[in-house]
Amino acid sequence: MADPQPTEELATGTVGRVVGKVKSTVGSLVDNEELEREGNLQQAGAEAEVRSEREMEAVEQEQAEVELQEQRLEAETERERLKAEIEAEQRREQAEQTAQEKELAAAREAAQKRAGVEASERAQEQAADEAEQRAVRERAAAAAEAQRIEQAANQAEAAADVIDPEVAK
Repeated sequence: MADPQPTEELATGTVGRVVGKVKSTVGSLVDNEELEREGNLQQAGAEAEVRSEREMEAVEQEQAEVELQEQRLEAETERERLKAEIEAEQRREQAEQTAQEKELAAAREAAQKRAGVEASERAQEQAADEAEQRAVRERAAAAAEAQRIEQAANQAEAAADVIDPEVAK
């Protein structure tokens, strides 16, 4: 009679199935039900282990895919964050450039206005200087004319005195 608990370790995987099949077949041929049962059990255990290994591989594959998806998601999130950061920096630089351009345009406009005002002031000063010089020339001409008229009057008076000496007295 066979021992109800075999002391040998059962082979696993494909070898376990083959060994189980051989034991089952031999047990059937020699009419040993226990050997046949042991073969069937070993065969079923090996098949269950193969299924279990395949399921574990599938679970590991799914976990690897999930981890890969998480890494892709993290990479995409980081890419989006960096993109937003770069765009914000570009907008800040553009705003600074626009502000500098506006300041430069305002400075140019102020310089042009200042130059226009200065040119206008110079033109007014020149016109005032010319008017003053004209007035000086006109006063000099008027004074010369007055002096000539006075000389002419003095000459006319002297001539009148010569003509009529009594009137002069």
